[in-house]
Amino acid sequence: MHSIISSMKNFIFFITAFFIIACFSKCSFDCDSCGKKEESDPCKSEQKKIEQLKKKIKHIIVIYQENWSFDGLYGSFPGANNRSCANTYQVEKNDSLMKNFKLPLDMKGAIIKNFVGKTLLAKPYNLIDYGVLPDEETGDITHRFITEQLQIDNGKMDKFAAYSENPGLVQSYFDATNMPEGKLAQKYTLCDNFFHSAFGGSFLNHIWLIAAATPVWKNAPYEFINKDADTQLYNYDNKVTTDGYAVNTVYSVNMPHGKDTYYLPNQTMPTIGDRLNDKKISWVWYSGGWNDAMAGHPDSTYFQFHHQPFVYFENFKDGSENKKQHLKDEIDFISAIKSEDLPQVSFIKAFGINNEHPGYANLERGQKHVDSLVQLVMNSKYGDDCVIIIAYDEHGGRWDHVAPPRIDRWGPGSRVPCIIISKYAKKNYIDHTQYETVSILKFIETVHGLKPLSSRDSAANGLMNAFEF
Repeated sequence: MHSIISSMKNFIFFITAFFIIACFSKCSFDCDSCGKKEESDPCKSEQKKIEQLKKKIKHIIVIYQENWSFDGLYGSFPGANNRSCANTYQVEKNDSLMKNFKLPLDMKGAIIKNFVGKTLLAKPYNLIDYGVLPDEETGDITHRFITEQLQIDNGKMDKFAAYSENPGLVQSYFDATNMPEGKLAQKYTLCDNFFHSAFGGSFLNHIWLIAAATPVWKNAPYEFINKDADTQLYNYDNKVTTDGYAVNTVYSVNMPHGKDTYYLPNQTMPTIGDRLNDKKISWVWYSGGWNDAMAGHPDSTYFQFHHQPFVYFENFKDGSENKKQHLKDEIDFISAIKSEDLPQVSFIKAFGINNEHPGYANLERGQKHVDSLVQLVMNSKYGDDCVIIIAYDEHGGRWDHVAPPRIDRWGPGSRVPCIIISKYAKKNYIDHTQYETVSILKFIETVHGLKPLSSRDSAANGLMNAFEF
């Protein structure tokens, strides 16, 4: 009996030793075959990457485009989480299956001529199939704070048409894979799990890009406040929540601003600009059409007041040195590249005609503009030490099939494209890591050792997986 037990112990020891050696050998082969030793502690590996970023990245450039969901542009991108694995159906407000879309409208409220007399099935479709080209303007689509939450429908992503004033466009798309930005995505890193941080439109998401928070407006005028029991879109999804947060477009008390009855008081929460100033890190927000707007004659079509987030803040109010030093025209960005005087952090907000916003801009021109900026930078002395982040402020009312994560009452909203361009970005790579708009803040904070602005940017993934050294 003793010999049997002894033999069993020897057998178990032999098997255990075999598996330990096999696993060790496999790990050594996997790590050494590519000439790299695997870091056993992921925290140490992450820290080493951060150290390399701090050492090698001297300039961060954020290009912030407009109003496209990921599926709206890259739903056919090879290898990405695209429409091929999506549930694409849409339902009515009462949850009955939607069979046909109402025909899509142009900016004047008329049916787009290519669709007149057609039947439009309720499913995704390529605009090119109806003769609408990427160099043409289409209509705009409803994109508001409460509306998007209703469209998302607890993650089912099936009521984008039901809660839209232009339902025929919500599942329309262009295949941008081989357009200028799509080619950059093929060459560098495309993030296919990136969400805009706040539900709704451009105003709120621009504020979140720089502050990771929602503007406060206590005692807002009654006509601006949500009327929860009302069934009219612009009443139940008004400018200000019942507890005093500005969520849909309002204008700043500072210039430049559009005409309105009331203006949002100056905000006092910290911004990324404040954090950068505290560490004496140079930065500028460059906006197309800024000089004309500040001179009192903004372009009535292509300059958007609510795309200028810093003007809403006390520290950048009219007459302040911060406003003079840090808010400039997009032409100054081009001059800074050519004169080799680029700040360490740059935000670029293209003039409206170049920002890809459906309705008043066309996709092709905007993509060519972004590509021209990228080529200008990459062919300059900054090409070796920069990171360029191309992101979209929000979905523009267009459908996407991926349910956003649930974090808090503000968002995130739907999935939008994000492309990471750098000498140190992974090449021909699709990054499936969960990111959101404030991940851009987290990246800036990580590279420059800045304190987070809120719990959201503190907890966000900071784009680290897009890089390799």
